[in-house]
Amino acid sequence: MATTITEECINCGACEPECPNGAISQGEDIYVIDPKLCTECVGFHDEEACAAVCPVDCCVPDPNNTESEAQNYGKLGTIHPDKTFPPLAELPANLSRYRKS
Repeated sequence: MATTITEECINCGACEPECPNGAISQGEDIYVIDPKLCTECVGFHDEEACAAVCPVDCCVPDPNNTESEAQNYGKLGTIHPDKTFPPLAELPANLSRYRKS
């Protein structure tokens, strides 16, 4: 599922530069995540980078945008047409939270 930012956001901005997909932006009152661009950092990190740096733990899974690892991984080609990613079956564990043991 995509990640979302809750109302507890303190607008510190720590999350925005961490997103490898440019999915985070300043909203009217808090930072927001575009679910079409959020891949839960699949293909880049073994955890959501925004959640890892959030000082108030307001970057959480969005139950309204449930997606599988394959769906998140599938977005990468559209979001990053200039990059090459390995086939999903060969994706190392350090590039997807779904592969943690």
